[in-house]
Formats: sequence, C-alpha cells, structure tokens
Amino acid sequence: MHNSEEEIIENIKVLVADESHEKYVDTILQTIADAAKDRGTGIAKRTHEYLTTKMKEAKAVIALVGDSFAGFSYIETWGNKKYVTTSGLIVHPDFRHLGIAKRIKDMTFTLARMRWPHAKIFSLTSGKAVMKMNTALGYQPVTFDDLTDDEAFWRGCEGCVNYPVLKERNRKFCICTAMLFDPEEHLPAKIPQAVLDRIARLEGHAINNKSQTE
Repeated sequence: MHNSEEEIIENIKVLVADESHEKYVDTILQTIADAAKDRGTGIAKRTHEYLTTKMKEAKAVIALVGDSFAGFSYIETWGNKKYVTTSGLIVHPDFRHLGIAKRIKDMTFTLARMRWPHAKIFSLTSGKAVMKMNTALGYQPVTFDDLTDDEAFWRGCEGCVNYPVLKERNRKFCICTAMLFDPEEHLPAKIPQAVLDRIARLEGHAINNKSQTE
C-alpha cells in the first residue's frame, strides 16, 4: 500500500452493509477461509447466498477503505431471537493492526443490542483478540450449557475442523471459549419512586433557597 497508515485510518468506513456490498462477499469468504487456515483453527462455513442475505437484512457490518474490502462481521439470531451472535469477524491482511476489528465489533454489538435489546449475546471463539474485545463489552466466560440449544446454531459448527472434539464431548466443551453478554445483568440500578420524589423535593428546595439569596 502506498498510502500512509494515518491516511488509511482516516479513510476507513465502518457501516451496516446492504445489497450494494454483495460484490465483496466472495472476497470476504476467501479472507475468512485463509485466516482459519493460517491459525489452524476452525470456523463455521457460510455460503455466498447466506452472507448476501445478511447484508440485505441489515444484519452485517462491513469496513471499507475507499473501494477496498477491509473487514466484516454478521449477526445471527437463535432460539426465537432469545439469543444473538455476532459472528465471522474478519479483517483483511492489508488492513490489520489499524483498530478495524474493534470498530466492527462495537458496531455489530450496538446493532444487535438495538434490534434485540432483551436477547443474550454470545460468542464462541478461539481468538485472544476477540476474547479481549468481548470482555471490554461486558461478556463473561460461561459453559456451553449457558448457550442456545437451537440445533441450527450447532449444525453450523459441523464445517469446523474441530467439530469432532465438540461431538465427542457431547457439546459440553471444545477448542473455543464460550462467552455471554446478558442484558439483564447490565440494567441500570432501579431507584424507588419514593427516593426519586425525595430527590426532586431536595433539588427543588435547593433551587428555591438559591433564588431567594440572589
């Protein structure tokens, strides 16, 4: 790349994908496959049609630098939308170490919370960087029993090279680490109405005293 790192960072766009981004799908799939091969770890395989549908349904986030593909992730719902995953996070080798992964992760997480505010968001990952980002967002390590029992989700693992491990352990354990964000554990503390009324009276009294002394 001829552009400086600063110029590239300035030109990074992270946005919710739509049908106009289908032209990047084959590059996305190849980048995901290459990354899994380089790491020697598994990843659920997806088709061109599958990712295109995610884009059309506003369930995918893409990063671009000009017209070049830089990164991607998508959202899936499970168990009648009681569970959500942000999956397939990938950054193209030409654009790594520029903070793109975190920006994509933040966008997919925000999008998932906005669309399914009561859903539990979970992650199965073997990547240290993803675990770090998950922790920063409030995910906690959990057992596989805490995840969805939706068979469609677990069928997605069949394309992973580590699937025999998962099968042998009856879906109780695998190479990946399970992490979960439970929105019920991140609700703001509820202040009783009587206390709110008391605060209103105190603030009102303080304002009146101030106005009388001026």
